[in-house]
Amino acid sequence: MNLTTILIAAAVVAAVGLLIGLFLGVAGIKFKVEVDEREEAVLAALPGNNCGGCGFPGCSGLAAAIAKGEAPVGGCPVGGQKVADVVAGIMGVEAGAGQRMVAFVKCGGNCKKAKTDYDYIGTRDCRMASFAPGGGPKSCNAGCMGFGTCVSVCPFDAIHVVDGVAVVDKEACKACGKCIEACPKKLIELIPYDAGYVVACNSHEKGPVVMKACDAGCIGCMLCQKNCPNEAVSVDGFLAHIDQEKCVSCGVCAQKCPKKCIQIIEK
Repeated sequence: MNLTTILIAAAVVAAVGLLIGLFLGVAGIKFKVEVDEREEAVLAALPGNNCGGCGFPGCSGLAAAIAKGEAPVGGCPVGGQKVADVVAGIMGVEAGAGQRMVAFVKCGGNCKKAKTDYDYIGTRDCRMASFAPGGGPKSCNAGCMGFGTCVSVCPFDAIHVVDGVAVVDKEACKACGKCIEACPKKLIELIPYDAGYVVACNSHEKGPVVMKACDAGCIGCMLCQKNCPNEAVSVDGFLAHIDQEKCVSCGVCAQKCPKKCIQIIEK
């Protein structure tokens, strides 16, 4: 290969490179996507957990929605009020006082109180076990199986299995909702951080059926509803429920509950 051939090859490569560079430059200008500076600022203010608890595909999705006015400035459950205030400042609006929420497992059927129908030796995963006969080994088909699927999906180490039932550490919980999605029994819900009393049961079976399966289940006796001075307790489908907006934490419902399935949440 002589020098002329080498120079020609080099010139061709350089020309092709130049043409490609010019093409990419023009394309970059023509197809440039304008990014809202506020969106980038909001994204930087978000915690970056990408947990999806806000209902959007990660923090970038929430930031874009907030910048477009399609999501509230306090839409991040992980960041809470502190992040909401920062985002509100970026967007030039008032954040407002948000209510902190935490997850709660509606089951008091621990190893001492809940009965089992058989010994389960399959995969230790609640979702898999729910396909076993009877929806799992526990006699109560609505109760926590205690295999810890919710524990495995929690990104904040806020939930642990204690004596056969999942328990939420409300100080660590960020209300991202991943445990709610993972639970096949749908017995985890969000409640206010400062809630006083809760019903630790998820069964809608009639009283006699519940008593055969668990010593701590709600039997739908309606004593809590009849004695609540603020009409904060209602019984629907043989299961009591407390309206946290009406509840003043007087404790009358817990005192009247014969099965002691209404519990106080430690502050």
